[in-house]
Amino acid sequence: MIINKELLIKDMKKFPGLLLAFLFCAYGLAQMKNLEIGMHSWSTLNLGLSTITNLSFGFVSQLIGLTIILFSLFLRIYPGIGTIFNMYFIGLFIDLIDHFNLTLTPENYILKIFVLLFSLIVLSYGIFYYLSFELGAGPRDGLMVGLVKITGINVKYIKPAIEVTVLIIGFLLGGTVGLGTIIVTFFGGYILDIIFKWKNFDPHTTTQRKLSDYLVIKEKINLKN
Repeated sequence: MIINKELLIKDMKKFPGLLLAFLFCAYGLAQMKNLEIGMHSWSTLNLGLSTITNLSFGFVSQLIGLTIILFSLFLRIYPGIGTIFNMYFIGLFIDLIDHFNLTLTPENYILKIFVLLFSLIVLSYGIFYYLSFELGAGPRDGLMVGLVKITGINVKYIKPAIEVTVLIIGFLLGGTVGLGTIIVTFFGGYILDIIFKWKNFDPHTTTQRKLSDYLVIKEKINLKN
């Protein structure tokens, strides 16, 4: 077994776009959190654990991502470079965005709802964008895509089912739940589905790169050359 360097170099050229996609995701998540009207369900879980452990929000996100990767292995959902980078960089970017106060915090409640919807669109586009590179779905979205493939159920149903479950756990741990949480939980799947259709992206047929794809038998490489 050797490393397919050509494939690795080819995929490395996608890294700048991949990191930009993660920045979109991080901004959407950080913005939801700082509006304080309720958050994305995974962020509710992050906040609950962050409050209990006194660890930063982004670092908790990284730990949860790692846990999901390990759990997903039991479902035969294998990580790629994008999966590992997602786990690390989104949490890092969230902490940096918070550190430099880069989010909007309007006082008017109606404006907060509009900003929330904007952040949800940014997050959903970020999810589509990094999935489109096919370097491996993020831990949470890899679980979502894997369940879509296993069950054959549309993403607009699978995504809310996962997020409602996570939301309940996060709430029990002390995470904030509000109107924003309801909006994100029940409309996030529809917005993501709209973006998928707009970009002609089908999670049923996408082939995400796995780390094992870079390890190939030498004879196979010779045959290709």
